[in-house]
Amino acid sequence: MSRKFAILIFSIVIAVSTMAQGKFVTRYGRLDNIRYHIKTGKKATITFMGGSITNMEGWRGKVCDYLTTTYPGTAFRFINAGIPSLGSLPHAFRFAHDVLSKGKTDLLFLEAAVNDRVNGTNEVTQRRAMEGIIRHALKANPQVNIVLMAFADEDKMADYHAGEVPVEVQVHEDLAQKYHLPFINLAKEITARIDAGEFTWKDDFKDLHPSPFGQQLYFNAIKRLLNEDFSASLPKHLASVKLPLAADPLNYENGAYDDIHDALNRNGFDIIASWEPSDKVGTREGFVKVPMLVSDTAEASVEYPFTAAHHRYWYSFRPRCRCDQLSH
Repeated sequence: MSRKFAILIFSIVIAVSTMAQGKFVTRYGRLDNIRYHIKTGKKATITFMGGSITNMEGWRGKVCDYLTTTYPGTAFRFINAGIPSLGSLPHAFRFAHDVLSKGKTDLLFLEAAVNDRVNGTNEVTQRRAMEGIIRHALKANPQVNIVLMAFADEDKMADYHAGEVPVEVQVHEDLAQKYHLPFINLAKEITARIDAGEFTWKDDFKDLHPSPFGQQLYFNAIKRLLNEDFSASLPKHLASVKLPLAADPLNYENGAYDDIHDALNRNGFDIIASWEPSDKVGTREGFVKVPMLVSDTAEASVEYPFTAAHHRYWYSFRPRCRCDQLSH
């Protein structure tokens, strides 16, 4: 009798915990189109865009495994567009190259909250960049479904403990609401569950690059969203989005890379088709084995013509080496 009672109590706790976790998923929009692609079209492309937490093995792989196992009759294509250290600003300018050039995306998972804090990206730039990515994606494919997520870090936990909503989280949620996109606030969920004594940051979650335990928590939240949305009745057809007026007309919806081969008067600069450092120090995926405009002399110069409202330069500095990747 006591064993049955214990099982009943355990089941109630699990049910309550699952219901409580649902409050960190806000459905400003549904995932009808991707559900249609998976269940009717039997073919779907899922793209993951973010930083190192997206690029590393963890929640992303679990989502892929879950979808292929749950829907074995659907042909899935998965695109890993995660590059370590990058936040919303570089995401906006690399979106065409790293996502659109690979074909039509049906579901886009997008996160920049952690690296936008780490990189010190100001709020105005965050808003312009995130809105630019969303609008760029919807212009390219008005039927794409997009999920915005905000991952956890200790700075965001400190903000919540101070009674403040982290700027990066607010930016993600504001744009999710404007464009009717599901939003998963993992920063708030992790903070709330740590505060409730379910686990600790130091011993369990470990770092802003989550431990396997933390990666499972991220996956669980995404799985909740997918399960609940996919349990709804199947739509009869795909629906296209009509873009609203932009919140900021100066957003980066036309962000793209320029070609470094267009550089003029390269005095001391050379183009290396697949650059790697010569000093054998550690590197991060996405920053090596790519075309680079390189110089190892202090007085080198180069000219680059462009016409654009916004123009950004990526610089990589190493001892005796300067490598530029240009974007606008």
